[in-house]
Amino acid sequence: MSKSIFFTGQPIFSQVLNFVPRSHVDQISRQNQADRYCKKFSTYDHLVSMLYAVFNNCNSIRELTSGLLAWEQRIKHLGVNYFPRRSTFSDANSRRSEVVFGQIYEFLYKRYRHNLPDSRKGKSGRLYIADSTTISLFQEVMRNAGRRGSNGKRKGGIKVHTLVRSDEDVPCLVRFTAGAAHDSPFLKDLKLPEGSILIFDRGYVDYAQFQHFSEQGVTWVTRRRRNTVYQTREKLSVSQSQSAKGVQKDKLVVLGHRVYEHPLANARLIHFTDPQSGKKFQFLTNNTRLAPASVAALYQKRWQIEILFKHLKQNYPLRYFLGDSENAIKIQIWCALIADLLIKLIKSLVGRKWSFSNLSSVIRIHLMTYIDIFAFLKNPERALQVKLDKQQPEQSLFSP
Repeated sequence: MSKSIFFTGQPIFSQVLNFVPRSHVDQISRQNQADRYCKKFSTYDHLVSMLYAVFNNCNSIRELTSGLLAWEQRIKHLGVNYFPRRSTFSDANSRRSEVVFGQIYEFLYKRYRHNLPDSRKGKSGRLYIADSTTISLFQEVMRNAGRRGSNGKRKGGIKVHTLVRSDEDVPCLVRFTAGAAHDSPFLKDLKLPEGSILIFDRGYVDYAQFQHFSEQGVTWVTRRRRNTVYQTREKLSVSQSQSAKGVQKDKLVVLGHRVYEHPLANARLIHFTDPQSGKKFQFLTNNTRLAPASVAALYQKRWQIEILFKHLKQNYPLRYFLGDSENAIKIQIWCALIADLLIKLIKSLVGRKWSFSNLSSVIRIHLMTYIDIFAFLKNPERALQVKLDKQQPEQSLFSP
């Protein structure tokens, strides 16, 4: 008996891809001339292949290409007519610029940002968090990062600088540098509206940029580094209620030292002791109106971006890359961010509480299942049972 190739509806993967308008992908590709020397494997085909690898946690190109071939009949519903060979995919990862995938992510973010779930009620849309995470590489693709190994060499590493709005939980700005690069230059790329609040850790040290934020009406909050040079301008009084919350000292300072020709920045230095753990912190900010305990509470919100980094590394293939070139590594990171955005978008539209890990696992397992994704995610068992009941029973050899 010949194998049936008739399927009703669309696989879940195809329904997920419906949120990525192909016309806009083709437009971005034309603007960057990404398909100029490609006869078959277009930018859209490349994107679909990479998203398949991300959703299925493929750790090698062979897993990707063999997986696509295994779903030969169903994969045509994705609008992909060419199945890439390993060499074709490898060449595309090296030649097609990662900028194209970055622009696709930015387009999807702007298109769906208002539909993303707000899992942290009460958070202000004016609050931004900046940080970076380093992804270690097994080869020295970019400048070395981390400690030297037993052979005297360091692993390669790429640093992902990220800006997140606290009410969205997805990156609104991403930049890549070598793992050994300093964090501070990323601050110059931030264009925030007046009245925004920016939180970053003590690795970002640029006094001139601090002062520039103040002139733009942007509030910034960070921690003081141990070797920070400052001059005390005025000591502020600490109320009894603030002292009970852990505030020890509050004073106005000037950051930097003229002798060493450092650029100066006016700031406020707050000494704070956590009442529960007893740990001591020193916070810097340019806001003189907020209560000192409120400044400490604002900085605690920085852990949101740490949770985001942990979540991305645990749920997406960012340990093994499908290419050794810098361009291929950046493409895979962009596609992981695109997949993350799409799953969070679906999570917000389902109308049922799902943990992200469970939702991503269910989508991965049923990626090629022909079933309505929203009916399935609202009640998986019932949707599958309805699907089975609709199927015609097989004819027995002894049936009349």
